[in-house]
Amino acid sequence: MSLKNYTSINDIDHIETWIQEALMIKSNPLKNNELGKNKTLGLLFFNSSLRTRLSTQKAALNLGMNPIVMNVSGDAWGIEFEDGTVMNGSTAEHIKEAAAVVSQYCDVIAVRAFPSLTDKIKDESEHILKSFIKYASVPLVNMESSTSHPLQGLTDAITIKENTTKKRPKVVLSWAPHVKALPHAVANSFTNAMQKMDVEFVIANPKGYNLNPEIVKDTLVYHDQKEAFKNADFVYAKNWSSYEDYGKVVKTDLDWMITKDKIGAAKFMHCLPVRRNVVVEDAVLDSENALVTEQANNRTFAAQLVLKKILENV
Repeated sequence: MSLKNYTSINDIDHIETWIQEALMIKSNPLKNNELGKNKTLGLLFFNSSLRTRLSTQKAALNLGMNPIVMNVSGDAWGIEFEDGTVMNGSTAEHIKEAAAVVSQYCDVIAVRAFPSLTDKIKDESEHILKSFIKYASVPLVNMESSTSHPLQGLTDAITIKENTTKKRPKVVLSWAPHVKALPHAVANSFTNAMQKMDVEFVIANPKGYNLNPEIVKDTLVYHDQKEAFKNADFVYAKNWSSYEDYGKVVKTDLDWMITKDKIGAAKFMHCLPVRRNVVVEDAVLDSENALVTEQANNRTFAAQLVLKKILENV
């Protein structure tokens, strides 16, 4: 499959094939270290990052690419994304020029830009991501946007495949508490990825926290966490703010925190960073069933696979 941009899990044609290719890369990460020779990857961060920044940069280096990293919100001129705007305010540069200029410096551009969580229509329009796609002249990779995190979703699929002994494991995506409102991107992409895999996939969340029905589709949703966890092989914990009452925190107590008693022998997954004893108790994170560090390691090979496919098409 030739790949122009990677912006969604839906850009994956056959997820099992992608997983196998990612595992081959993991077994020999430097095999294709000439593929990206003399190619530059521009990593543009409008928001904070640790795993995404380091793993994508390492993936580029493994392929022989030269990564350039920029904290756009802190270091660049303020970028205007609306057409026809009289730019007499805080923004000094339009995306039309910014994307065109970065395309002169880079062979591939990767962008990370979170949602506002105040304007559902604007967030779902993916105006920052789509503006870069529209005005850049080189391939684009989504390092987490308003509604999706496809590098994380692919990583999670790889991690589950590596750690299952069952033909069709049961995987539960469970909402968990948090101290502030968080985006839906990770939960959305994880749901998309699991829907492409041969797993028994269910979602557990309190009432008022249902994800976008266009994402959930016919996936079974439980409002009883204990019921959802029955016979689970993998429990993936993630907080997200309300989609129905958009961006709001409508539940604050800790009764949905992930505990060892609740998940039993199930493998525990989380994209990190994670707030201990809020999202999940220490006893789970410190157990041999926690896969969070392995997940983080697999971020490199998910990103490397995506970049490899793009470079093969450049």
